[in-house]
Amino acid sequence: MRLFDLNEAQERAVRSIAGPLLILAGAGTGKTRVITSRVAFLIAQGFDPGCILALTFTNKAAGEMRERLARMVDKEDAKRVTMSTFHALCVRLLRQHIDKLGYKNNFSIYDDSEQTGLLKKIIVRTAAKDEKLDAQIAKAFISKAKNSGRAFAENEETLVAAVFNRYQRQLKSLNAVDFDDLLLLAVQLLKEHPEARAHWQKKYRQIMVDEFQDTNRLQLDLVSLLADGERNVCVVGDDDQSIYGWRGAEASNILDFERHFPNPAIVKLEQNYRSTNVILGAANKLIRNNPRRHPKNLWSAGGEGEKVRAVQMPDDREEAKFVVEEIQRRQTVEGVPWEEFAVLYRMNAQSRLLEENLRRLRIPYRLVGGKSFYDRREIKDFLAYAACLLNPDDDISLLRIIQATPRGIGESTLDRALEFSVRAKSSLFRALNEPAFLDALPSRTAGRIKDFMALLDAYETRAAAPLTVFSTVMTDLMLESGFLDDLKRSCATPEEALNRETNVKQMIESLSRYEQRGNGGLQGFLDEVSLDRSREEKEEPGAGVTLITLHAAKGLEFRHVALVGLEEGILPHDRSKLEGSLDEERRLFYVGITRAMRTLLLTYCRGRVKFGGAAPCHPSSFLKEIAGDFVEMVSYEKLMSAPVPQESVKSRFAQLRAAVAKM
Repeated sequence: MRLFDLNEAQERAVRSIAGPLLILAGAGTGKTRVITSRVAFLIAQGFDPGCILALTFTNKAAGEMRERLARMVDKEDAKRVTMSTFHALCVRLLRQHIDKLGYKNNFSIYDDSEQTGLLKKIIVRTAAKDEKLDAQIAKAFISKAKNSGRAFAENEETLVAAVFNRYQRQLKSLNAVDFDDLLLLAVQLLKEHPEARAHWQKKYRQIMVDEFQDTNRLQLDLVSLLADGERNVCVVGDDDQSIYGWRGAEASNILDFERHFPNPAIVKLEQNYRSTNVILGAANKLIRNNPRRHPKNLWSAGGEGEKVRAVQMPDDREEAKFVVEEIQRRQTVEGVPWEEFAVLYRMNAQSRLLEENLRRLRIPYRLVGGKSFYDRREIKDFLAYAACLLNPDDDISLLRIIQATPRGIGESTLDRALEFSVRAKSSLFRALNEPAFLDALPSRTAGRIKDFMALLDAYETRAAAPLTVFSTVMTDLMLESGFLDDLKRSCATPEEALNRETNVKQMIESLSRYEQRGNGGLQGFLDEVSLDRSREEKEEPGAGVTLITLHAAKGLEFRHVALVGLEEGILPHDRSKLEGSLDEERRLFYVGITRAMRTLLLTYCRGRVKFGGAAPCHPSSFLKEIAGDFVEMVSYEKLMSAPVPQESVKSRFAQLRAAVAKM
């Protein structure tokens, strides 16, 4: 078993195989290599591969570990090691022993859509006439309750409690479980049935857990129950990268590891193999401001590198334009692939202007951690409203906007309207206005349809008037139709509601800018959007500059990184001060900084378009925390007045000469 290519701390972690072990693995310090080397070392020391368990959060991470291990030990031995996600392990436990909990062993696992469908039926049967509960919100609430171990008494008189209990009873009668039940029931099984617990403790004599800072209470309980008296539990993680508190992860699991597994060996991995010392210096300086953490100091043998640049921008439009043009400039100078560049942001809505500028310069890009802007539900709904103002006979768009906001017009009514329109050879819009159709409906339903048709008709008239400002018309329609209010109600979290509302308002802002540029009207704007969408569809998936949220960027690395929107209210997010989660926002920024390998560009705006108007912005308090030797603070105006670097001119000239030579 070769260990000579490990550094001293890594080797110490690999050789520590008795009792609890906490490996504090800073960003880019080679934790996957340590985990797989440790498994290989255990096998070399005579441990049965079948008694080794390595747990992680994604199939991708488990697969990567499995591939690495197969290159280090005999392939048959590698196959016998259990490397899986928490949920896959729970399925294995439950398939063998779930009958002890009153289920059959051939239970079904409900996916997202099956859960939603079941909840919709239960809500209809449970809710009173004046009660409303969105199935997606109910699903998110139930998931959170299960992961925090909360139960509802059968006699609790809230709608949520009634839906939760009925949902659980219905699942069990169907011999089904949902994704969250896998953890919940596995922990229940091991707690309540000593013979099952003894079986799995005997099987797994060595347990390793990756990304331990992302575990919740149930996952900690599962690991504790699986560990036998020898407590051969090794966890690998970084409390400085604990950024999923909003979905139940508990940083206290890694911070208080000694309380759960007394007298552990502790190894710190601090040598970073990814970034320059300047980038690491900024990261170290930032994260020291978090009061409760395991102290670590990342360093690299790879040299100092360029200073981090923090650029103050006039507004968000100039910010997006500058960042994209800076990417183009550096790519021209260095000739590196577009895939070496990434732009990171706090909220999905921030990708909009970046996408516009990348398309303008024909730079390929891929959007990670969110749908493409035009594929988002609220944007499709907005465009459907706009299409109906121009052409109410557009059946697909009309159907979409009727279903986008609850109007008391049910699916059966729409089915009848569609049948009527087919028989009458007319559009759905005309069918819904037809007295012969309306007279056959209950008066209440007919009244709702008439109200909605009158609303559309009034806005269609406004849209057809001379000198109409379409951005104003669409703003008014979004408010009067109830679309924005319902959009917020249908979101599982306040952050999702804010993101979706911001997306719609950015769309209105784009329409306003289009109107200022020319006189193509609403139809011209929709045509431009259609062209943008078709260009998106033709792009090679996975190729180009990466646009990614800070949360989704964890675990990734890029040669050149731009991190945008470093303003109070965005990063740190407004809610973090109210909820007491400022430390997690700082960790999120730390994760963003440590994605960069060679250069890091930070931007913040003096003003930003919010709700259709310009609003002043203030630099993020985090910028003050990293200011100093590692960071160059510079204004946009100073950069724009600086001469073009000579190497850029030479490189561009060389490219032009090469292009001419090929002609």
